[in-house]
Amino acid sequence: MPALMSPLPSVPDCKNSSPAGEDSSRPLFLDADRIARLAARTCGVPIALVALSENGQLILAAGTGFAEHERLGLMTLCAAAQQTPQQLPAACAPGIVFYRGLPLRRKNGEWLGVLAVAARLRHSLSRAQQEDLETLATLLAGQLDLQRQQREEGHAIASERDQMRTAMQQSREDAQNLAARLGTALESITEGFFTLDPHWRFTYLNREAGLLLHQPGGALLGASFWQAFPGALNAAFSEQLRAAAASRHAVEFDALHAPPDRWLEVRAYPFADGLAIYFRDVSERRKAREQLMLLETSISRLNDIVLIAQIRPSGKPGLRIIFVNKAFEQHTGYSHQEALGRSPRHLLCGALTQRSELERIQEALQQGKPVQAELITYKKNGRHFWMEVDMVPVANEAGPFFTHWVAVGRNITRRKVAESEIKHLAFYDPLTHLPNRQLLMERLQQALSDPHQQEGALMFIDMDNFKTLNDTQGHHKGDLLLQQVATRLMGCVRQTDTVARLGGDEFVVMLKDLGHDPGQAADRAEAVGQQILAALSESYHLAGDQHYSSCSIGVTAFNQKPVHNIADLLKQADLAMYQAKMAGRNTLCFYDPAMQAAVSASAALQSDLRQGLREGQFLLHYQPQVGRDGRMTGVEALLRWQHARRGLVRPAEFIAAAEEGGLILPLGQWALETACQQLAAWAHQPSTAGLSMAINVSVRQFRQPEFVDRVMATLNAAKVSPHKLKLELTESLFADDMDISIRKLARLKDLGVTLSLDDFGMGYSSLSCLKRLPLDQLKIDKSFVHDILRDPNDAAIARTIIALAQSLGLGVLAEGVETEAQRAFLAHHGCECYQGHLFCKPLPIEALQNFMAALPP
Repeated sequence: MPALMSPLPSVPDCKNSSPAGEDSSRPLFLDADRIARLAARTCGVPIALVALSENGQLILAAGTGFAEHERLGLMTLCAAAQQTPQQLPAACAPGIVFYRGLPLRRKNGEWLGVLAVAARLRHSLSRAQQEDLETLATLLAGQLDLQRQQREEGHAIASERDQMRTAMQQSREDAQNLAARLGTALESITEGFFTLDPHWRFTYLNREAGLLLHQPGGALLGASFWQAFPGALNAAFSEQLRAAAASRHAVEFDALHAPPDRWLEVRAYPFADGLAIYFRDVSERRKAREQLMLLETSISRLNDIVLIAQIRPSGKPGLRIIFVNKAFEQHTGYSHQEALGRSPRHLLCGALTQRSELERIQEALQQGKPVQAELITYKKNGRHFWMEVDMVPVANEAGPFFTHWVAVGRNITRRKVAESEIKHLAFYDPLTHLPNRQLLMERLQQALSDPHQQEGALMFIDMDNFKTLNDTQGHHKGDLLLQQVATRLMGCVRQTDTVARLGGDEFVVMLKDLGHDPGQAADRAEAVGQQILAALSESYHLAGDQHYSSCSIGVTAFNQKPVHNIADLLKQADLAMYQAKMAGRNTLCFYDPAMQAAVSASAALQSDLRQGLREGQFLLHYQPQVGRDGRMTGVEALLRWQHARRGLVRPAEFIAAAEEGGLILPLGQWALETACQQLAAWAHQPSTAGLSMAINVSVRQFRQPEFVDRVMATLNAAKVSPHKLKLELTESLFADDMDISIRKLARLKDLGVTLSLDDFGMGYSSLSCLKRLPLDQLKIDKSFVHDILRDPNDAAIARTIIALAQSLGLGVLAEGVETEAQRAFLAHHGCECYQGHLFCKPLPIEALQNFMAALPP
């Protein structure tokens, strides 16, 4: 904001003169004064002023209706109001109650000042007054813009004259400096340079020219070129120079200078006063080129693949091919032209090329060391072959920097095929083509020796009653079964896992990278095991006959505890497999204590849940919900489990297990029926007849096709009015099948059931889908309420949810209210319903009845 300055006195109806150096603005400021008066009359206020920005300061240009002592305060108010709206009256202008200022801007957006009106009494502008004030501001800004433009054009003309004089002087100096620099440059270049006039006389020679021509430069000046060197240069030299002089075009050629039998590279450039000639000795280069051609001819006839690559001169990583021989073209299908300039890696590598070998080669390239590798190499037609390659670096002559690599390769595909066949016979089962015991042991050893290996599991799988199949239908049918088992096992695991056949009907699966947490690893191993059990239990087609079988699986973990050797792991898995056999076959057992404990605990919890349902161990606790006036409007039914050993168990400890085991459906139905029966009991008591009952609904329960029908059947059976039942749904419900969920909600809404979105802001809902949901209420999660007085983010979220609910015509309820200050904050921002320990904790029905009886009428 510009600094404030008021250079002229300001009195009621004052007329201020223009600032110093602005004689041409006198009529403009008279216009500003008239406009200020007109603005005051138009807006019906006593005070109007025009403040202009000059050289970073705000000056008073015109004003009316204020006293001298009020001027500084009004100017301060004008300046501050351009940054932020002011609360009136302001400290700088305590007598001003109404203020409206319009910025004055040039066409290019530059801020010129402000036209403002003010009053000492409350006032407002009509639409017409506002438009008239804007018109006056536009008029005044146009006048100011025109004045500034005229002043700037005058300054520009003067500045242009100065620049022209300076440029002419600079040009003369530059010409002198250029001549000096040119002479110095020609003397310092490493090439010979001389000029000839139209009569072929030397007019200039640099030092290098005298050395290459074996004549002192001073002795040749003015001498004829042809007389000074008769017969020293071959006829081609003479022809090229005369052609350049005649055609006025530059020429470039090589010429033999004898004696002393040296080859010169010559470049001749015609100019107005003759010829300028550059030349240098290229004898060594021509000799190297001849040797290279000899070498290239020899290499091109080799049977081995030869490739020469250069490090990219631009500094980018990688190599580019600069030479390939005929054998390269024959083996890869790429022509010489197609290969040049390409990256060897991009040209010859593909999906099957070993990344580890490429990384090893890259490391050798960076260190400048020779390297040998066997790579899967791709041809132009997409087929691949094995190549054994030797790569040698070539250093730069200037130092120990490697600029090129020479690679010599041989096609070893036949050898690799033979090795692969031998390896397959040694490490793979001939019947199923799965890894055999030896290869399994090697992979286990690698996994155990990897310091970064995550949790893993080893599964020992034995087919149930396989001997009976062999004995009754023959070994041929048994072999067919084993082959199909191998195929199904491979379909149940990842590519990084291993499926092996130990012999007979025994298979082993090694699962790697199951995570760092033993519990999660156990869950993932069990999931794979269950998938295997299901896959191997399906029917088999054995040469036209249908056969059913099953398997028993033993599982043990590795990498989470030390083992003496690999054999111990197999023994543990084998023992666990026999435990599965003893458990009735077609099942899975864990040996590892930690994994077994996790699975056993989950199974025990689900077993206890089933027993709890049978024995009626579940009950509901009720937490009151109150309105703004403190009166109860209803309750939320909260599930509790009265366990025989654990005591009272909260939902957080068993709901997940109930979901996993499918027990959430009967448990949710029991809770719904119990809640409706309680509503029916309250309906006969005048003090509780108006209460509603909120009950949580799980995602799995809601997605049952018959969910709506079950809710209505339960309400009808209890003879409860649907509007007294409030179903609390979580946002995760809308992560999938949004349209189906909305149709179900609409049916429930049409039937009269109240719908509340629980834990709003914690899940998947978005504003675009929220507006489509037929909800009655949003429920603010207690995590936002807990720190609502300390955390501005939680406070902002709560205010936003309340405002959102109000804008959508929904009710809003805050849960977890524990203090009066929290309730007051929520009430202040429009929340009308609350739930939490401030009012009452969740109570069993008897305690709740006593609590309600003690409430004032």
